[in-house]
Amino acid sequence: MASLNPALDAAQHCLKCGSPITKDPPRSLRCESCGFVLFFNPKPVAAVIPFTPAGEIVLLRRGFDPGQGLWTFPGGFIDLGESTEEAARRETIEEIQLDVTIDGLVGVYSRATDRVMLVVYRATTNGDAPQPTDEAPTIEAFAPDRLPWDEMAFWSTEAALRDVLT
Repeated sequence: MASLNPALDAAQHCLKCGSPITKDPPRSLRCESCGFVLFFNPKPVAAVIPFTPAGEIVLLRRGFDPGQGLWTFPGGFIDLGESTEEAARRETIEEIQLDVTIDGLVGVYSRATDRVMLVVYRATTNGDAPQPTDEAPTIEAFAPDRLPWDEMAFWSTEAALRDVLT
């Protein structure tokens, strides 16, 4: 099984004073010399499931791993200084060049074996056509009964889509 925290696995010395560290994988590292403790938490990710005015769901094929070539909705890591909603909108603009209006929370998705916690919103497209990018070389709008369930990039993609449709 892949490590939840490769950065912690590789760490040997305190980031503050350079002394040897004590590790508590995958959660933290501790320096007995200076008392510095660094905790590692799941990374928050924000995403939207964009609906067109006609009720279709806009999905993208991922341009990169993990999940390269598989379908998902736009999303990415939340930056310091932005809300989950702001991050979801920003990621949608970055990935598919599409502005959206956030309509509400679909759900929060996490597993103890994952390094991320995904916050997913339902959104409405603002009329413009999405544009491909390196992150999303293929974009398609699907009727809810035509979603490519067998080609979803992540377990959370499928879970959030099922939740938004119920």
